[in-house]
Amino acid sequence: MIETERLSLRPLRVEDLDAFVALHEDASVNRFVGSYSRREALERLELIARQWAERGHGLCAVDLKSSGEFIGRCGLHFWEVFDEVELGWTLKADAWGHGYATEAARACVEWGFENLDSDYFTAMIRPGNTASVRVAEKLGFAPLREDELLGNPVTVYSLARPAASM
Repeated sequence: MIETERLSLRPLRVEDLDAFVALHEDASVNRFVGSYSRREALERLELIARQWAERGHGLCAVDLKSSGEFIGRCGLHFWEVFDEVELGWTLKADAWGHGYATEAARACVEWGFENLDSDYFTAMIRPGNTASVRVAEKLGFAPLREDELLGNPVTVYSLARPAASM
């Protein structure tokens, strides 16, 4: 589990199915990340659980510490097709504008560089998703390349592992 001042992050589980489906049902949320049927969401959550078991990282549920409310997901996902680990975040619309995405993403990046041997992490952002671009830039990510993910164009941002202090 990862804790920040306001948030608790824990591995997403199959038991999060209802909250995961509800998150992606909102048209303002799924505009850039897509929606899931219950069956598709279950398959996605099973894949996330396998990635945690096999790779030691994956996507997390983001819960408010003050209430325990599930407000979204954030974490590190390995894309075999790119041989890269992507930092991703998706929050409920009513959680936007409070800095939660940046807070959760920063905690995941710090955890990732402490626990994984990746030289860099990516963030794949679809055209027009200016809010995610702002989060990525706040974290120090910079554009790396244009690519395609699941049939959609994306700008791939990257953040290199910080140099060790001398």
